Amino acid sequence: METNRAKLPETFSLDRLDTPIGVALIVSDDDGVLRALDWEDYEPRMKELLRLQYGAVVLKDARGPKELRSALSGYFEGDLDRLRQIEWRVAGTAFQQKVWKALPRIPAGTTMSYGALAAKIGLPKAIRAVGHANGSNPISVVVPCHRLIGANGSLVKYGGGLERKRWLLQHEGVEV
Repeated sequence: METNRAKLPETFSLDRLDTPIGVALIVSDDDGVLRALDWEDYEPRMKELLRLQYGAVVLKDARGPKELRSALSGYFEGDLDRLRQIEWRVAGTAFQQKVWKALPRIPAGTTMSYGALAAKIGLPKAIRAVGHANGSNPISVVVPCHRLIGANGSLVKYGGGLERKRWLLQHEGVEV
């Protein structure tokens, strides 16, 4: 006989890291894999994105993995390639995951329009859906949603605020 058990909440560790653009919230799992990265002033949004992906989530304050903290610090100190060393995992829909896996393929120091990314993933008419998936990305910076810009080259929408997007792009060598 099968019993109907409620799904237990996911438990993740929550750490904070000072960066030049504010305090970053780092959420990792028991394996040390990054599950979310957002900004302290956007904590409610981060928690909502986690809820949408995982259901009930418990965040326990804990120091993040040394390698993860070191890679993020290195990035903010100018070693842009350090982001590639960070292991991350997301739950989202198949479409969201397709978009999120394509974002790190946009090299640091370059940008891409939403339309160009839609074409790159083989769905050239899915521009709005790409934008929506990009806005639902729970892993800021590492899954570089900041590298997507408007078709006319304008900085549009960034979950952490346009000033942070501008800083991140300039930090990576993009003229904005």
